[in-house]
Amino acid sequence: MIDNNTEFDRRTVLGVLAGVGNAALAGCSGFQSEPDAETTQIDEDTARELADSFAPSLYFDEYEEWYPTDPRQYTSERDGDTVVHGFDAVEGYHSDFDSEREPPEPTGFYHVVGYEDSSLVAIQYWFYYVFDQFSCNFHWHDWEVLHVFVDTETGEPQLYVASSHSRDVPNNEFLDPDPDDVPRVLPELGSHSSTLSVNEVADRFQRFGGDDLIPDVTNEAIDGIKDLVDIPLAYGLPRDEGARLPMVIPELDGIPLYEHDAVPSFTRESLIDEKLTIRSLAELESPPTDMPLRETGLVFEHAERDGDGDGDVEYALRPTTEIEHISEFTGPQLSFEFPVPEIVEDAFSHHISTTGTPWDQPRYGNPAADITASTHREALANRYEAIGDPGVTDALIARVTDTTTSEDAPDDEGLTTVEMTQESVALLESEPRMRPTFAGVAMFGDVEPGEHRLTVNSAGSAPHSEHLEVTEDGRNDGGNGDDGDADGHFRRAGVDGEVPVVARDKARRLELSDEEADAEVVRTAIEDDFAGRIYESAVEGHDTVFVHEGGAYTTEVRDRDDEVGAFRVNPDPGSNGEIRIDRPETGKASLAAYLADVAEETRASVAAVEGDADGAENAVRGLERALAAVVEAAEMATERARDGDRGGADQQLEAVRKRLETVADRLADASEDLPPELSNAAENRLEQADRRVDQARTAEKL
Repeated sequence: MIDNNTEFDRRTVLGVLAGVGNAALAGCSGFQSEPDAETTQIDEDTARELADSFAPSLYFDEYEEWYPTDPRQYTSERDGDTVVHGFDAVEGYHSDFDSEREPPEPTGFYHVVGYEDSSLVAIQYWFYYVFDQFSCNFHWHDWEVLHVFVDTETGEPQLYVASSHSRDVPNNEFLDPDPDDVPRVLPELGSHSSTLSVNEVADRFQRFGGDDLIPDVTNEAIDGIKDLVDIPLAYGLPRDEGARLPMVIPELDGIPLYEHDAVPSFTRESLIDEKLTIRSLAELESPPTDMPLRETGLVFEHAERDGDGDGDVEYALRPTTEIEHISEFTGPQLSFEFPVPEIVEDAFSHHISTTGTPWDQPRYGNPAADITASTHREALANRYEAIGDPGVTDALIARVTDTTTSEDAPDDEGLTTVEMTQESVALLESEPRMRPTFAGVAMFGDVEPGEHRLTVNSAGSAPHSEHLEVTEDGRNDGGNGDDGDADGHFRRAGVDGEVPVVARDKARRLELSDEEADAEVVRTAIEDDFAGRIYESAVEGHDTVFVHEGGAYTTEVRDRDDEVGAFRVNPDPGSNGEIRIDRPETGKASLAAYLADVAEETRASVAAVEGDADGAENAVRGLERALAAVVEAAEMATERARDGDRGGADQQLEAVRKRLETVADRLADASEDLPPELSNAAENRLEQADRRVDQARTAEKL
């Protein structure tokens, strides 16, 4: 949904995002639980022994450019504090990254805490990267963490928690891992989000079990929405799961970072390879299909690990106490183009803040705060009194799908939706929060009641934007639904949780404005003859949405009195013209006019195949005549309503209803003589017409 009157103050957005960025990266959001017990530091020798025992192996993408290093080499003093500036870190790192591709100072850091009056200990492995480049954010400095929860009485690991992009994007977790296996982490290209690998196939992520392999995560699918998302709710590793995920170019002061004088050693080659990078999400005309999927590059192993591993690089493991004197990781805000589909299609640049220090984050003192799967928290709570029971999970969720033409429809007159072959970027502008999708799922935790605007962008696809209202009871205004139960509220965005997007080269702009209309439009919706309802949104008189040129649509509007209007839209494929509804109406006249339009459209299609049928009074001819009768009655109902003749309009609408019954009979008789696609279309349109004639007959407004 596009609000023509919306203007974005970039400085305001910059300030707000800077404020929420650290909280999101620190793991503070909407997966609330009962309080956990206090934690205490473990003595140095025990902590070192535990850290050495479970130190993970890291399997990097072959295109990775930033590897974990020691930030101390890039520190400086500022006003008496020790800081790491982004310019210094990036410049120093790339100056030291020699032509032999030997990563400088490969290092990891550990922090170990125990829970009071409990045998449960948490080992944290923190890895520092000088830069983060991704499809929906980048920033100087990047801290990623793996939590290993261990029972010190048995020596067995209880739970692995590998950090994802934020607390809105569920972490990758595994309950009761094999104590004889070394933890393995697959850092995501550029962003370094950490995915687990516990299978025999060390360098591949397996979301589902099969082929004698167990899944690499034990996160649950949220109860109550399995019809929407019947997958483990974990971020996973998109490029290892067959999804394309193009990276975008970071900008500083309006120019690409590699052209900036502040970091002379930072070149275009310092960024992710051009095969995987685009200038902006709006650069492509269609979704990418030729980007390489994930292949393993360098493998990092703990330098003190016994035995022969398959590592290429040995990393040192140091306690975080050696770097806790660093008070800040800093740097100027970066930006990139994020298209928001306003009527003027302005580029909307979002700036992402740098990460905070690990030791200032809640999960540093209480690693259990980073458990995002309620079943995992419940399992630990049942074993250890120190861990609080899971609380209410509160999330806004949707599945992003791709729109394409349906094989069951006439050419360019019907759609279907399919799984995306790439991940998308979702922005909850009202917060604001920006998140990548995982397995096509967009998820935002802890969404406050009130009005919100959700925008979804995918490379090569037209942007999608909609307004929704979340009420105190967790429902979305407009009936999108609340799948909440005792465990939480899961509000669905889109239509029943689905947000279809359209390839740019197939997208047509549909614009609606009530500026010159009598009706004050507050909601819009769009239904395709075959895909059904694909869009709905609250509006304030203006709306613009991108639709697929190969669809055949019913556009529905509602006014403040909840009166309904409908308009037929069937784009001409290949035409780039904008579709406009300038004077939307509601009430009997609008709905009757729609019935006349859709009946005439279908009649013309049926008449075009009459010549192939036998006999003057054959079934196809009978169907064509029945549709013509509907057109006649609907046009008369429209005329009566516009003249203020309620009784006459209702009488003609009753005639339309009866004639639609005749159409149904004639369609059954003629179905074998019609092309299957046309028969399907006629049946779907008849169902739509039945619903609209009932709305017209009960409408209070003429």
